[in-house]
Amino acid sequence: MKGAMIDQGEPYFTHLKKIFHTISHIEKNYNWLILGHECYPQNEEYKKILAGDYCWLSGELLTEMIENEDFQWIWGILFAFDRQVSKQEVLQYDISGSAVYADLWKKPVSIYHPSAHIEIVAWDSTATIFISEQDSVIDGLKKGYPLAEDLEAYISTIQ
Repeated sequence: MKGAMIDQGEPYFTHLKKIFHTISHIEKNYNWLILGHECYPQNEEYKKILAGDYCWLSGELLTEMIENEDFQWIWGILFAFDRQVSKQEVLQYDISGSAVYADLWKKPVSIYHPSAHIEIVAWDSTATIFISEQDSVIDGLKKGYPLAEDLEAYISTIQ
């Protein structure tokens, strides 16, 4: 399991369109739980989809939204789950945005939800934290973001 901290070299954070292109659109292979989010799409349909404390989206819908309108994510936690895992199974786990944000700074780096494969965190418009159980995904991400730091090394510098 690896993580990356993207907090420099970009005009703003979190830019999902670039991230998705950088990881070869593997986001389409998953369903996504999004919680603790603050973002401001202009499209009224997207506003409805993202209303509420959380939302559950297919990877195709998330990609479509981002390709059509690459709005900025100020805060948010996005978890990727296998397609066969249901929303009901995911929501059985006690999860809150504040717990996830607090857990980010613990070592070893891990994904908060035990069934998730990827965790993307938009951190107050100043950083993107990306964690994957597949090291190759993080390696690919770092190619697109050469200033990205290893998350575990970053955590060591702030503790």
